[in-house]
Amino acid sequence: MLGKTNTFLIPIAIILAGVLIAGSIFYVQKVKVAREKNLSPQEAAQKAIDYINQNKETLTGGGTASLVNVSDVGQVYQIRLKIGENEYESYATKDGKFLFTGGINIEEKPKTQEQPQTQKKLTCEDIKKSDNPSLEAFVVSKCPFGLQMQRILNEIIKNIPSLANNIKVEYIGAIKEGKITSMHGDEEAQENLRQICIREEEGATKYWSYIDCHIKKGEVDSCLSSANIDKTKVNACMTNNSLGLNYAQKDFDAQNKYNVTGSPTLFLNGEKVSEFDFGGRTAEAVKTLLCCGFDKKPEICSQKLTETSAATGFSETYGSSSGSSSGGGCE
Repeated sequence: MLGKTNTFLIPIAIILAGVLIAGSIFYVQKVKVAREKNLSPQEAAQKAIDYINQNKETLTGGGTASLVNVSDVGQVYQIRLKIGENEYESYATKDGKFLFTGGINIEEKPKTQEQPQTQKKLTCEDIKKSDNPSLEAFVVSKCPFGLQMQRILNEIIKNIPSLANNIKVEYIGAIKEGKITSMHGDEEAQENLRQICIREEEGATKYWSYIDCHIKKGEVDSCLSSANIDKTKVNACMTNNSLGLNYAQKDFDAQNKYNVTGSPTLFLNGEKVSEFDFGGRTAEAVKTLLCCGFDKKPEICSQKLTETSAATGFSETYGSSSGSSSGGGCE
């Protein structure tokens, strides 16, 4: 009886062994296939950079991304990339299918547990006063929110021309190896320089006439013509390093003095202010803010302007289609 039992068990043991061996082979092959689907760090990083640059108008505002370095951090690749003068940290899955613009290591404690303090909302009484207040608006020409601020300031000046004397648009950037740079690449840097040269060489009236045209579609030649700007004079300014770059450097010196990092950023009588303390990104709010800078408000400050939020980016209309007051910026 015992012999029969042992004889019966032997085939079962053989079957079980075969199943285990087959399962092991299947598992090894599955792991091998999974590993074969993974890209190398360089391949995954390049795939991410290519994707960003193929969609750069949407993802970076037109700036070109370049790879700084890539490293394997476990389940994903950590990618360090550069757009303009700024560096960013992103992550990609090892098969190259998913790109993440940021990550938090939940196994590490946050560097600080302190809650950010709510900044006090400024009132008109808090604003530094002057007989001739100066509102400085720092922007870059391809930033949707910088364009939004230019649109607001243009609306103010179209309705109250005398306030043009109290408003100055300045540009964010740097000069490196004799060339102007900007956060969204060379195209933006050159447009910044063009607008600086128009401002300095052609005066405020033609500057605002050009801006009134340019913020609609981003056109250059037709806007230079419609604003009656001397193209030869402006081109000479842009190509003469001792002229255009000297003008630009003054803007960048002011940017560095104030430690400006984002477009748009406002300073009134040398102190940083926020349009959102006075109603948001509207012509009425920014006009009210500027008028608070006068020792004695002139009669023109009583003129009511639109409280509609200005459109972001290039737009043929002043108003935002969403009707909301966006607090965005470019950094």
